[in-house]
Amino acid sequence: VQLQASGGGLVQAGGSLRLSCLASGRTFSSYVMGWFRQAPGKEREFVATTDLSGGRTYYADSVKGRFTISRDNDKNTVDLQMSSLNPEDTAVYFCAAGLQLYGTTWHPDRVYYWGPGTQVTVSS
Repeated sequence: VQLQASGGGLVQAGGSLRLSCLASGRTFSSYVMGWFRQAPGKEREFVATTDLSGGRTYYADSVKGRFTISRDNDKNTVDLQMSSLNPEDTAVYFCAAGLQLYGTTWHPDRVYYWGPGTQVTVSS
């Protein structure tokens, strides 16, 4: 499956952005989907994930209560609604597909497919 993310940009602290990831292929519903991010000089880190149906979601503590992940298996999309953004959220955000639901312990080494990333910049 190929992944393409969109929706990144520049936003002021306290603002909102919605990222969307479109997957090609007819097997989208077979993959656990999620988002990771990588800030300058830091390792890539888990942000959020959802199971095959979208019924279960998991979030990193740093974004819990502010971000919402959702998927639409009919449209082959997984979105990340981000609210109350702060400068610490500045990073390149990557859409990810996996074969197993790890929840909050999903490590980048266990991602099966990566999207190319989209930049999110939050100004103070």
